[in-house]
Amino acid sequence: MSEALLRPVLYPRHAELGAKFAAFGGWEMPLEYAGGGVLKEHTAVREGVGVFDVSHLGKATVRGPGAAGFVNACLTGDLGRIEPGQAQYTLCCDDATGGVVDDLIAYLNADDDVFLIPNAANTAEVVRRLAEAAPPGVEVTNRHADYAVLAVQGPRSADVLTAMGLPTDHPYMSFAVSGDVIVCRTGYTGEHGYELVAPVDQATELWDAIMAAGQEHGIRACGLAARDTLRTEMGYPLHGQDLSLEITPVQARAGWAVGWAKPRFWGREALLAEKEAGPRRVLWGLESLDRGIPRAHMAVLRGDETVGEITSGTFSPTRRVGIALALLDTAAGLGAGSEVEVDVRGRSSRMKVVKPPFVRPGVR
Repeated sequence: MSEALLRPVLYPRHAELGAKFAAFGGWEMPLEYAGGGVLKEHTAVREGVGVFDVSHLGKATVRGPGAAGFVNACLTGDLGRIEPGQAQYTLCCDDATGGVVDDLIAYLNADDDVFLIPNAANTAEVVRRLAEAAPPGVEVTNRHADYAVLAVQGPRSADVLTAMGLPTDHPYMSFAVSGDVIVCRTGYTGEHGYELVAPVDQATELWDAIMAAGQEHGIRACGLAARDTLRTEMGYPLHGQDLSLEITPVQARAGWAVGWAKPRFWGREALLAEKEAGPRRVLWGLESLDRGIPRAHMAVLRGDETVGEITSGTFSPTRRVGIALALLDTAAGLGAGSEVEVDVRGRSSRMKVVKPPFVRPGVR
């Protein structure tokens, strides 16, 4: 028997809104809502404001003397470059291969207190690896079930939170605390937005307050389908597709999230060697030149030669064209402007190689 899916505490609210649910990372999460659908939800975030329940995301704490230094010696990002009250995108890599166990956000509270948000399916593994490596006095705790995470995203997101009396003027990749709610200037959409981390027993009250405050701004509840089209337009990677144990940060163009000058982090030697030698494949964007809609795992061709594989693909609601992220063989010599073909269910579709993002970022 397959293991039962977990349900977020807000499941009843989603059901009331006519949500269509789908399995994601071991959770039963809203895919889209009745009366909206992916296109309307996507547009709400690009032009107004939308709210996502992303409570399936993991949560973990690393606490004790030297906790920040310990995390810094494990994960790729250089925590020494940020101050308490700031956040950092980082990667947990396999020490032997450099493959990506998970990508996550690290919130630096203090030298002895780091809060982590990994992906749902990888939380237990990230916690396991950190706990096994932790020195005496440093405790790594899985807090997955203790917190809910609500993402309020879009150009009008600050208006909604201001109406609720929550702080909004802190910089991108930083956070402020209001009562029990952590207000993070982070997101996965490419728009101005916030992620609210709150105790799970306050999630329903917080959701209701967001929806009430957002009514005059046309707020929409948004599901994971719109979240996927939004992040793909921005070229943001999804672990398990664009990043994985088989796809390194060097291949995925995520070297900017690696503190190369640090003396220690998991996967350092393997990644330095790959960087110096040059990766055998690199992540590029593809933009359809016809009506083809690319999807993950479709082959990328140049003539009769297979030169890569799509990792993520969708229809861009903003651009009204098919877009994709694809790992392309470096030996093929492809670059921005090159033309390739994609086998779309047995039909050849023409695509142009581009460098993401596919739309102008709205983060500020």
